Amino acid sequence: MHVLIAANWFFDPIVNALWQVVSGINVPIKNLGWSMIVLAALIRLVFWPFNTAQFKAMLNMQKIAPLIKHLQARYKDDAQRLQQETMALYKEHKVNPLAGCWPMIVQYPVIISVYYVVLNHRNVFENQTWGWIGTALSQSLAHVTLFGQPIVAQSLAHADLVLVILYALSMYLSVRYVSMPATDPQQAQTQRIMAVVSPVMLGFFGWKYQWPSAMVLYWFAYNMFLMGQQFYLLRRYHQPLAVIDSEHVIT
Repeated sequence: MHVLIAANWFFDPIVNALWQVVSGINVPIKNLGWSMIVLAALIRLVFWPFNTAQFKAMLNMQKIAPLIKHLQARYKDDAQRLQQETMALYKEHKVNPLAGCWPMIVQYPVIISVYYVVLNHRNVFENQTWGWIGTALSQSLAHVTLFGQPIVAQSLAHADLVLVILYALSMYLSVRYVSMPATDPQQAQTQRIMAVVSPVMLGFFGWKYQWPSAMVLYWFAYNMFLMGQQFYLLRRYHQPLAVIDSEHVIT
């Protein structure tokens, strides 16, 4: 099937390749819902080195944050000198401020492509079930609606409120408890606010625009695997911290 992303030569090969991978995974599994979860796990494994590099870069930046603050206070009236001293500090500590960005840039095309994998093959997901979706339970709740839409999907091609809520909850837990702890009180406060605002917005848009549950299931699984990796990296490279501890900072 031709990919339906108009005039997008860059994403087309990625979308088609991902669909081939999903189709291959689905041969032994015979369930596209579980196949999307396996795909999420495989992508996390492929990008594991990139995320580790990103985490280490953020860790290095956090370690020199107090030194940067000292420079900002010392050269607050001399922007050119501040820039020179900051670059010298980066060089001395072998820190690249852009190193935390490129791993995400590399992964971004795949994140976008999975969205189109589901949309372009939505008819294939139409008859697919997973968990409670498409079961007798979902059929019995078909008359229960929210804003005119059934709250439980009848197939992976339709929106499911439970999955949207689970995904939003996973986003909250990820930002609130598994993200790199902030060293600055203002940054920590912003992080706590974003932990609430981001999931609420995602949940709202996910339901408003009726995201297919296959796509939300993939993102939910991807986020859970990401949380597992982040927790592992925190335990390995960060100073010891509690299982639930977003206030711990590097000293």
